Amino acid sequence: MTSIHQGNTHRTATMSTNISSASTVGILSRQAAMSNMTPKFAPTLNEDEAVTQARLLKALADPTRLRILSLLSRHEGEVCVFEIVESFTLEQPTISHHLRILRDAGLVDCRKKGLWAYYYVRREALSRAREVINELV
Repeated sequence: MTSIHQGNTHRTATMSTNISSASTVGILSRQAAMSNMTPKFAPTLNEDEAVTQARLLKALADPTRLRILSLLSRHEGEVCVFEIVESFTLEQPTISHHLRILRDAGLVDCRKKGLWAYYYVRREALSRAREVINELV
């Protein structure tokens, strides 16, 4: 013997399956139609360029890193990592972390002398960052 509740549950499950199947067919039809069309708008950057530019802009999007760049750009030549750490209230490992991010983005580079690393700004990278921003305007 089937109760009214069990009959309704079966009917609801069947209706949900039919609706779900219809939705999937509709989505697939739209996707197939869109794949045959040429998009009206296309990004000017390919994926690799976008990743490179995002890394550059992310490196600039941190107050500590901007302050490090400001410090380095004020001093022509190289600044010892010890002097950079001395200029901040942050610990040496934190400064080193920020310097690594700036190096990975190509914004700064360093030269080792004995136990110390001397950092300097790569001006061409800052010019590249300016160009990236200007292209968006």
